[in-house]
Amino acid sequence: MSESLLPNGFMVITIVITCRGSAVVELKVRKFGNSLGVVLPKEVINRLRTRDGEPLFLIEASEGGYLLTPYDPGFEEKMAKADDIISRYRNTLHILAK
Repeated sequence: MSESLLPNGFMVITIVITCRGSAVVELKVRKFGNSLGVVLPKEVINRLRTRDGEPLFLIEASEGGYLLTPYDPGFEEKMAKADDIISRYRNTLHILAK
């Protein structure tokens, strides 16, 4: 990732996404109204299996980079809590389901 400051005070960040065994995809941050964003090429959208309006999660990696994923990083933790509740209250839930 590289950063540069523009004369107007905006920062341009270039993000390079490396796909395993594939080419490197360079993304440029652009101004959209009062916000900044990136446009993902079609091949990246297809590889992420996402579409317009779907959430993506940008996770800071330990090496100082970022990971872009369509999978909620908190989902596994939420499911573990749900499994714990279901196992503790199995009989109660069974009665309530009748």
